[in-house]
Amino acid sequence: MAALSYLFSLSLLCFFVAAQALNNPDPKCSATSDHGSDLKVFHVYSPCSPFRPAQPLSWEEDVLQTLAKDQARLQFLASLAGAKKSIVPIASGRQIIQSPTYIVRANIGTPPQTLLMAVDTSSDAAWVPCNGCVGCSSNVFNSLKSTTFRSVGCGAPQCKQAPNPSCLGSTCSFNVTYGGSTIASNLSQETFKLANDVVPAYTFGCIQKTTGSSVPPQGLLGLGRGPMSLMSQTQNLYKSTFSYCLPGYKSLNFSGSLRLGTVGQPIRIKYTPLLKNPRRSSLYYVNLNAIRVGRRIVDIPPAALAFNPTTGAGTVIDSGTVFTRLVTPAYEAVRNEFRRRVGRKIPVTSLGGFDTCYSGPIVVPTITFMFTGMNVTLPADNVVIRSTAGSTTCLAMAAAPDNVNSVLNVIANMQQQNHRVLIDVPNSRLGVAREQCT
Repeated sequence: MAALSYLFSLSLLCFFVAAQALNNPDPKCSATSDHGSDLKVFHVYSPCSPFRPAQPLSWEEDVLQTLAKDQARLQFLASLAGAKKSIVPIASGRQIIQSPTYIVRANIGTPPQTLLMAVDTSSDAAWVPCNGCVGCSSNVFNSLKSTTFRSVGCGAPQCKQAPNPSCLGSTCSFNVTYGGSTIASNLSQETFKLANDVVPAYTFGCIQKTTGSSVPPQGLLGLGRGPMSLMSQTQNLYKSTFSYCLPGYKSLNFSGSLRLGTVGQPIRIKYTPLLKNPRRSSLYYVNLNAIRVGRRIVDIPPAALAFNPTTGAGTVIDSGTVFTRLVTPAYEAVRNEFRRRVGRKIPVTSLGGFDTCYSGPIVVPTITFMFTGMNVTLPADNVVIRSTAGSTTCLAMAAAPDNVNSVLNVIANMQQQNHRVLIDVPNSRLGVAREQCT
């Protein structure tokens, strides 16, 4: 359980699937469109997002709030631990679900109602705020205006697949905890249109009540491996294969993409095997063997990186967590070598959960994650965060928080930005290749 809680804080590398109209008059925003099976992806704080704060935060406030909200993501993740080209645009959606995250546009119902939904690689079930919802804070899907909406009965096989199902009369319901929020939904089916692809009778949760501030305002689309996930419900269409490229937080439009299906996926890409953990079947575990800082492979105890299905230990790739978290022995080894490479005589400061910050210019060493069959070398933009004025630079990683006693390493979305991450479930592999999508 501790490992899963750790995952929630880290893993809002989640995407937001746009399930609401953008309502943004900027022509640069309206010019972005989905096509084929590609969905545009953008950040929640980008200028094209309706969720960006009315009053911009200072850089320090932004960093501190993000770290605090990442904590909720880690707790969620820890709770989990116990043919044709289809591309959806992805945008960044930071802070909507307790940390920076990404959103895509989805058209739901007949006639379609557009929502901006979070996409989460560590969740399965989709849920959308519906008419009559108590506690929902944004636009809702009005099921009364759709001719294709229907409730799922208690005797339906999908009811058994829902998390914590129960019956209220003849309708199947379920309750989930997401970060610091609780969500009560009626299991429903509706037509979803993602880019140009139509998915009829998609099973999802129609939210009736929610508490807390962790819930994505316009819903969530789960890209995990469980039976309720998008990949499981669209096996014939997408062959349980998808990829994404996440734009940086400052991207001005839908420059990233969520590409659904086998068509149009990169050919020149290196892979690492996906590992199966029956206790945490939704998560995408990979085998991280070592970490290199500059040219030196740092000294990490093998147990800190080892995959253990019983305890949930190991390494996961997560789209919802913002900053990579490593178990303490691994993080300290990386941090100490990073400091040595930067220069031991240069003063080190801290900022919130970041313990390696510098107030002047530095030469940033590369960091390489060494997976089985694949090395991923991160450039400076994926290694550090810099203040707007450029006066402060911090190593954009941290140790797993002590209060969740985590054994889980999470490779988070800041470290994935401007990379194409390909999930190929049938062949049980995950690929990564550099791609500029900002």
